[in-house]
Order: sequence, then C-alpha cells, then structure tokens
Amino acid sequence: MGSLTGLLYAFLGLFLGGWYFGYWSGNFSLLLFVLTVVTFCYWLAERFVFLPRRRAAAAALEAQDAERRSRLDQLGISKVDGDVAVAKRAVLAQPWWLDWTAGLFPVILVVFLLRSFLFEPFKIPSGSMIPTLMIGDLILVNKYHYGVRLPVLNKKIIANHDPERGDVMVFRFPRDPSIDYIKRVVGVPGDEISYRAQQLYVNGVRVPTEPLPEYYDEDSMRYAPQFKERLGNAEHRILVNPKLQPFYGGDDRRSALARENCTYDAEGLTCKVPPGHYFMMGDNRDNSEDSRFWGFVPDENIVGKAFFVWMNFGDLKRIGAFN
Repeated sequence: MGSLTGLLYAFLGLFLGGWYFGYWSGNFSLLLFVLTVVTFCYWLAERFVFLPRRRAAAAALEAQDAERRSRLDQLGISKVDGDVAVAKRAVLAQPWWLDWTAGLFPVILVVFLLRSFLFEPFKIPSGSMIPTLMIGDLILVNKYHYGVRLPVLNKKIIANHDPERGDVMVFRFPRDPSIDYIKRVVGVPGDEISYRAQQLYVNGVRVPTEPLPEYYDEDSMRYAPQFKERLGNAEHRILVNPKLQPFYGGDDRRSALARENCTYDAEGLTCKVPPGHYFMMGDNRDNSEDSRFWGFVPDENIVGKAFFVWMNFGDLKRIGAFN
C-alpha cells in the first residue's frame, strides 16, 4: 500500500505541475471530489481493516509480554528488561501512507463541502470589472444563493433566488466551461437589452447614470471617465470612455447569435434574452469581453453570487463587501 500511495502522490504532483505550467487544463471541483473519494476509501480501510489489525497485534504483543513475565516470575525472576509500552505504541502508530490519506480525509471533506455548497474563493484575473473589482482581488462567492447544485455536475437540485439585474455573478464561460468568468447581470430571461452609443437600455428604458469624478487607474497611470449606474436595486460604478466606440459588427462568431436573438449595427446592439439565460456585462464597459461579443449565459453555467473581497495583498483596504 505504501508503494501504491507513493504512485498516487507522484501522479497528483505531475498533474498539478502540468496544470500550473499550462500543459493541460484541469477541473478543480472534479479533482477535489476525486481526492475526497480516494481519501475516504483509505479512511474506511484504516477504520475497519488496518487499525483493527494493529490493535490485534498490539494486544497479542501485550499478552505475550504478560505470559513471559508470568513464566519468569514463577522462576523467581521479578526484574525483567524491556518496556512493552514503547513497542505497543510503535505497533499502533499509523504508517506514513495512512497519515497522508486517511488522516487528511476529514480536512478534505470539510473543504469539499464548504466549497461545493457554501462559499468558494476566486481570484480576479482581469480588469473587466474595474472599478468594482480590481486585478488581484480575492473574492468569496455564495454558492447557495442561486440554488443548491450537485458538485462537479453543477446540476441544480434545490432552487433558491433567481439572478437579478445588478448582481455580480461567477459563471462557467459558455464557450469553454473549464474557465470561470465574473460579470454583472444586466439582462434576465425575457428582457430586451440594448447597448447603443455606450448607453445601456433595459426593455426600452435607459438605465440611469450620473457622472462621478474621474477614476485613476494606477496600472496604466491614466484617468478614465467614471459614472454611477443604477441597475435594478444595485447602485454601482462603471467606466465608460466616450472616445472609445466599440465595433460590434462583422464577426462571424456572432452570426448565429445575431440571427436568433440579437441585431448589430454601427451604434451597438439589441438582444432579446432567451428563457433560462442571462445577459452579462463588465463594469469596465470598454475593456470587457462579455455577452455583447459571445452571447448569453445559460442557467446551468451559474456558479454563484460574488459578494465579498476577503483579501488583496497589494491593498488591504480592498477587503470588504461590494455592490
């Protein structure tokens, strides 16, 4: 068993190393599930096979020592060398391969349950949600707010709240579900979303905005026009630069989307959100690859609602809740 455990750890190290250096992609939820199952099997084997064997061996050792001392005592020898307690502890001790499998099962199980059903940590990799979320923010995502889902399969088994306009949501990228994205919900099923001349409209009504002092981007060392936007019950900041007019037409990737649900022209686009789908946009409107370019997010791709920055090693003042 020690050799088998060593091989399993070697394979795990090889897999994680290749994943880290980009040789292949991985699914952390699946990996955590597999680790939970494997360590659970070791835990069962320890509890019902290996530990009883060690206890039986320790009991036999203790009985042999008692019998030996009894025989010597009959011969008038009362002083006997050797301490059976030390040998007993050595027999009962877990081998290393059980320490690093069965011993880790409770910890891995707790992490798996917390991450699957309660809260999951994420790191913001890009600037598409500036100024709400910054690159390097470590955030928490509420996994049960939109309903309880089966781990790995992500299939909803218990419904809860539906996503609302203004929510900041983490989801699996529709074109590559192995990648997690984070954007703001701007359109729910049945909505007509228009984004024209850099202004957002929901069901024909212009989403109210008001100008704020310019936002200073420390990375680019530039100022950007900043606005306060009220979307549903959420009031948040967005960046929109009138000097940058994005072009939405002429992309073959959008052809199927445009035929069925969206129309594109020089000023922008208008989309009808289909049932069971959501229209997502980044708060950094001129620097966000979102539903304007790749379409809608199906309900089965939802991961959870982002709500809290728990750490940013470059700026501790970032810690706290956000809209």
